[in-house]
Amino acid sequence: MSTEPMNDPDASLLASKFAVPAAPPFMVARPALMDRVTAGVQAPVTLVTGVAGSGKTQLLASWARSRAVDWPIAWITLEHGDEQAPTFWTYVAEGLRRAGVAVPAITGGVVGRPVLSRLAAAVGEHPTPVVLILDGASQLPGRDWATGLDFLISHADRLRVVLTGRWDPPLPLYRYRLAGELHELRTADLAFTPAEVARLMRLHGVELGEPEVAMLVEHTEGWAAGIRLCACVLQGDVDTARLVGTISGDESTIAEYFIGEVLRRQPPETRRFLLETSVLDTFTPELAAAVTARPGASRMLAELTRENAFIQPVATGSTLYRYHRLFAELLRAQLAWSEPDEVALLHQRAAMWLAAHGHLAEAVGHAVQAGDWAGAAGMVIEDYAFGTLVLEGGSGRLGALFARMPDHLESPEAVMVRAAIAYGDGDHHRAAEQFTYASKLLSIRGSNCGDGLTVSCFLMRLLLLAHGAEPEQVAHLAPVAQTFLAVAPEQRLARHPELRMLLLAAEGAARSGSGAVDEAVTVLTEAAAIAPPGAETVRIGCLEHIALLEAYRGRLGRAETAARQANDLAGQCGLDRGRRPAGAEVALAWVALERYDIEAADRHLRAAQPHCGPNATGPAPAAFALVRSRRLQTRGELRQAGTVLAAAAENGDAAPRWLSREIRLSRARLLIAAGRPADAEELLVGYAETAGPDVSVARAALLMARGDTAAAYAMARAVADAAGVPAPVALDAWLLLAMLAAGRNDAAEAREALRRALRVAAPESYRRPVHQVWSDLRRLLRDDGALTEQYRNLGVPATGTSVAEPVVVESLSRRELDVLRGMADMLPTEEIAASMYVSVNTVKTHVRSILRKLSASRRNEAVRRARAMRLI
Repeated sequence: MSTEPMNDPDASLLASKFAVPAAPPFMVARPALMDRVTAGVQAPVTLVTGVAGSGKTQLLASWARSRAVDWPIAWITLEHGDEQAPTFWTYVAEGLRRAGVAVPAITGGVVGRPVLSRLAAAVGEHPTPVVLILDGASQLPGRDWATGLDFLISHADRLRVVLTGRWDPPLPLYRYRLAGELHELRTADLAFTPAEVARLMRLHGVELGEPEVAMLVEHTEGWAAGIRLCACVLQGDVDTARLVGTISGDESTIAEYFIGEVLRRQPPETRRFLLETSVLDTFTPELAAAVTARPGASRMLAELTRENAFIQPVATGSTLYRYHRLFAELLRAQLAWSEPDEVALLHQRAAMWLAAHGHLAEAVGHAVQAGDWAGAAGMVIEDYAFGTLVLEGGSGRLGALFARMPDHLESPEAVMVRAAIAYGDGDHHRAAEQFTYASKLLSIRGSNCGDGLTVSCFLMRLLLLAHGAEPEQVAHLAPVAQTFLAVAPEQRLARHPELRMLLLAAEGAARSGSGAVDEAVTVLTEAAAIAPPGAETVRIGCLEHIALLEAYRGRLGRAETAARQANDLAGQCGLDRGRRPAGAEVALAWVALERYDIEAADRHLRAAQPHCGPNATGPAPAAFALVRSRRLQTRGELRQAGTVLAAAAENGDAAPRWLSREIRLSRARLLIAAGRPADAEELLVGYAETAGPDVSVARAALLMARGDTAAAYAMARAVADAAGVPAPVALDAWLLLAMLAAGRNDAAEAREALRRALRVAAPESYRRPVHQVWSDLRRLLRDDGALTEQYRNLGVPATGTSVAEPVVVESLSRRELDVLRGMADMLPTEEIAASMYVSVNTVKTHVRSILRKLSASRRNEAVRRARAMRLI
């Protein structure tokens, strides 16, 4: 309301403008905010701005009524029309006078520097500071009143001005900030806390639990008027917990507030802008311009933000904007009611702009809301994000967007998206079905498909090869896939580094499946090396696969390193011990058993067993069966060891060919050891004479069992003398030659063969194969101290540097020394117990005591230290 100034101010001014607003019936005390106001008035200027209904006026009114400071407080409520100089300054002077400050009357139509100087002098003469609260001043148009107020603030040291409004007044706020003379409370500061929300609800007779209060705070963003309106909705309802989750911005009482306080105040062009951009959760001026198809979005957003029209930057200084949640809900409801056909078009515009600027997930979300499923799938495929779906499945952000995608779509891209999600969820059978369907659709389409779809098809084929019957196809598929990847847009590949990693991981698994062990290790190592953040599960899979392959190749040290890296990474990802990678545990058991660390092997086998059941996938179950059978063999349980391998062979369709081959050859060796050469020969019939050195060694063992020692010798010797033979195969060949020589009572040749075998076994600490034949060859060592020492030192690292050994504080008992000698001879716990006529548990107790006394963590370390201290 505008008032005309008169010579008698008391006759022309409205008394209501000087009255501090009374407290509402549902007033919630906010002591923390009132303390901030008290702290603020110690400075010349306090600014309280916020959206409509944020509680600005009530906060200052409560503070004024509380008399938190013993100073004069002048309250003036301003509105449009009060900005004219005579009117504005007449109210200011009268307000100060009513507060007890002796200021001169404002007369005449012009208020210049002399008048303001007299006003400043009068305030300065007051014995205490004076607080001037100008409620609504920020919304006054023009700048003249603000210029005069700035002059007054600068020259009246005792004046404390508090201004409120929806936006900043045209004062030089930057200067006050730099000088430390400005205290600010904004919308975020005025937001209600959960405790305050709960108190307000109780004042309305509404009792809410903590989850409902938290939901209400999140939904209203602490907006005071919104919470009050929600309380009115909830009042009297018996099922308040349910109703809290249903309240939205288009609720009648909330909608009326927004329409009256925000929308009706805006010009038609601005209202149209608000409705059209309401389909966006967050947006930049450029995106807003693209969706609304009109320029000037930056100017309009800046103006709306300045006016606190329930729109704000996501962060300070950000050009990314968002609407208040309730306001956005109202706008969307209004848009859907008034122009339902426009909604899909607006979402499509948003999707196109976001996709073109690399914001894939947001683009897909808008395409889905527009009902354009084929377009959404096409965005994913042609952005080369297929690998993201493979990694995350349906639980990822991108995959979740396709949860409601119809099944009847005949778009190849849509079907490929379903295939990727199925694979990521572990449903390889459904993934294969969907890929087959997509291939049929592509055959109908012909060559009219994008590069992203082509690369996606190659990746899915490679992924499925490792689980299929023809993994050897990898030899020609992988190079073609890499060629397509090499010419892919660099910008898109930079957004999706997981794609190349997945191609390599799939190729490595397929090469392993086809039996190309060396190539598989190379490719899987590269895949693990380039795995980006977020692809830790794939990297773990590569590492455990590498560990098993290296164990098979006889590179025990590398196998152990890869397995421990897989376990460490699993720990870093928060996986507990019950969810550690099974392949890594099997590989560690494999390594420990080959080194004849029985206790460690048993421990890792127990850890792997729950994850190697009938429904397990990958090479771990078959490898577990192989290692378990070898462990049973060390205990002399040949029949049970053979049963384990036979069961693995029957269920080993998914096992890599190298592992199936090793299981078959191990079964043959067990049958030979059990005196069943005919059955062993049946297993070897499928292999040609040139099938490889491992088969040759198995055939040589079969020939020896049948008494054809000459042929056995020739075949084993050819393998032993050949270059490039894997260490486990070469070791078996030399041990077989030693057995053949011992059978002929040729001690010299047997010792030489055994010496060569120990030389092969030493670098990787191979002990199990040597131990299996040691009892038969032990008589050869009686007169050969060097060979005996070489056997005892098997796997003990050479000491290039001097290492201080611990001093044994407690001496070993006679029984413990006997056990220690058995450990030095690499005897298993069972044999040590049998030789000492004690139980296995007693031996284990002695072993633990020996390890403690020698400060060792493993058996071989205890033996090494015992020898260094000349205890044995």
